[in-house]
Amino acid sequence: MSDQRPVQAIPLISRALLVRRGELPGLVGGFAFFFCLLCSYYVLRPVRDEMGIRGGVENLEWLFTGTFVLMLGAVPLYGWLASRFSRRRLVPTVYGFFIACMAGFAVWLESGLTPAWAARAFFLWLSVFNLFVVSIFWSLMADLFDNEQAKRLFGAIAAGGSVGAIAGPGLTAALAERLGPSGLLPIAAAVLAATLPCLWVLVRWQDRHGHGGQEQGAALGGRVLDGLRSVLGSRYLQGVGGFIWLYTTLATFLYFAQAGIVADTFGDTGSRTAAFAWIDLATNTLTVGAQLFVAARLIRAVGLPATLALVPALLVGGFLVLAAAPVFAAIAAVQVVRRAGNYALARPGREMLFTPLSRSEKYKAKNVVDTLIYRGGDAIAGWLYAGLGGLGLAVPGVALVAVPISGAWAVLGWWLGRARDARVAEQAADEGGITPASAAAK
Repeated sequence: MSDQRPVQAIPLISRALLVRRGELPGLVGGFAFFFCLLCSYYVLRPVRDEMGIRGGVENLEWLFTGTFVLMLGAVPLYGWLASRFSRRRLVPTVYGFFIACMAGFAVWLESGLTPAWAARAFFLWLSVFNLFVVSIFWSLMADLFDNEQAKRLFGAIAAGGSVGAIAGPGLTAALAERLGPSGLLPIAAAVLAATLPCLWVLVRWQDRHGHGGQEQGAALGGRVLDGLRSVLGSRYLQGVGGFIWLYTTLATFLYFAQAGIVADTFGDTGSRTAAFAWIDLATNTLTVGAQLFVAARLIRAVGLPATLALVPALLVGGFLVLAAAPVFAAIAAVQVVRRAGNYALARPGREMLFTPLSRSEKYKAKNVVDTLIYRGGDAIAGWLYAGLGGLGLAVPGVALVAVPISGAWAVLGWWLGRARDARVAEQAADEGGITPASAAAK
């Protein structure tokens, strides 16, 4: 547990970010790590979205299904690596693989060979990449920080990703016309490589100030499919999986609606890419302030259950707005509110659900939830959206279908928050340090 005293050398940061003595290197390391990670991804995201439209909006469900199929192979491979590699080797190995992939795509896109297949392959690869690297990052954070630290610091750490998500589109906007997609890939690879020094800082900080330090140098052990077994055998993890499933279903509905509305509103590649970039920029700018100065205080004030239910509740209203006015301004506003709320509140809150779990569950079961269940939800939601369209439902009709799904998501978020608080209280009671009631209130 961290020292309760604030950071005296920089009291303003201490008061604003709720940082305690000895925690600043961990906070800065996590912030910088996530900055580099999402900056790298957001350099390439506008390119992916444009390639998806270039391949035909009517084919998006096939791309989502292809991503899920790739996940079916990638998750067991990751499980094998996690069983045999220590954290100090696992993270650099996985990230190094994706850096090498970026170099390969740069060569392929520059060569001009089979451009249509290159576009499809890049869409699929980036859809796998972003889930894996972000999932592993949050597994690491849940492993490094204890339950109480997570409530105070995860919002600020997540802000690093949001700042990176602002810098990434900025780099793309400034360099895309001059360098093209193949020229952006080496830049994204270099930024992703900068996460590795951040990892070194975090591991050294954890060795000195963190919790559970004796286990960190060892591999997790176990079997390749332990993560899947953990999810199937735990009502709590099934609930987390359901939370992700509902989230990605609604996100996919909005993504497809956005693609159709943008394609109808803007007639050329440049204006469509710019529209996507502006949505990203507005989302991430709004998110940063909320993550730095609102998230931790809101979670402490209203509790994790209400925090997890808030964004789904807002989406109930958002889908009603979209049903009434299926235009670009409406979809852009709903997307900005949804994504900003997710990044600032729901995502940090969701990651807190894993802090009371075992290391194996943090790395293996979490990866199953964050990748396989996520992309499975994407694929099914994509076909569901297409099926609703086949029944004659346009964006307004699909939005009305999404309203009760949003309500169910809110209820599940509330239940998960309460279940997590109960787990934390039980652990505290078992350790004999504090009462269950005070543990849940932290």
